[in-house]
Amino acid sequence: MATALVNDRVRAALDALAECVEACEACAQNCIGSASAEMAACAKLCLDCATLCSACVTLLSRDSRFAADLCRSCADACDACAAECDKFDDDIMRACAEACRRAAEQCRQVAAA
Repeated sequence: MATALVNDRVRAALDALAECVEACEACAQNCIGSASAEMAACAKLCLDCATLCSACVTLLSRDSRFAADLCRSCADACDACAAECDKFDDDIMRACAEACRRAAEQCRQVAAA
């Protein structure tokens, strides 16, 4: 019988983080085609958020002692990204904001444990 590499709490965070990476990358691509400075700022924030989420996945997967610290920073980035995406009336951006909020919540739970 195989043993679980991560517990359920960490698995939920990993899933939320992976979804957030996907949503942020899609949102950034959506924004890149726009000439708007606001959309360019949103794209940059989405890419930063995706990078932090990816790093969290890596550290959580290896049970790094730095995972909780990075998760706190990642939650802040996810909150900022969600707030930025909420400014726009666009389905892709709404989906990104929701994914960011879920990832932020999961990161906070992991960091608090």
